[in-house]
Amino acid sequence: MAEPIKVLFVCLGNICRSPTAQGVFAQKVKEAGLSDRISIDSAGVGHWHVGKSPDPRAMEAASSRGLDLSDQIARTITSEDFGSFDYIMAMDRDNLSELQKMAPPETRAEIELFLDYAHHSEEDEVPDPYYGGPNGFERVLNLVSEASDGLLNHIQNQLGK
Repeated sequence: MAEPIKVLFVCLGNICRSPTAQGVFAQKVKEAGLSDRISIDSAGVGHWHVGKSPDPRAMEAASSRGLDLSDQIARTITSEDFGSFDYIMAMDRDNLSELQKMAPPETRAEIELFLDYAHHSEEDEVPDPYYGGPNGFERVLNLVSEASDGLLNHIQNQLGK
């Protein structure tokens, strides 16, 4: 069997947006029967929350939709990630810019804005809900769900599914 396609979701601290995207995308991959063909992880460009669980508000919002983020632990992106992942999905332009600066010349990953895959969204960045109220976490779930559909469709086409 071929190596799995590897997807990495990246936000600032890896406790809100990227763990949510990882959880949503993993559920969609599982429902599509492709868990053995697609590997998923998340990371942050910043180091402030390394070793911590996702934000309790993110976990609560995800849980209300049947998603469990509790097994995720925040980490920072490493130089090795650029060589091992096929897709690195940035949550916003600042994350994208940081990733592009960090990427070594031999990077194999496609480094893109995640919401480029949300074909029906007028937004192109996933807003950081950290300093907002609970509605921000619901909004993040809606945006990453739509983008996950688009990314999964793209990867299924790549896999010939």
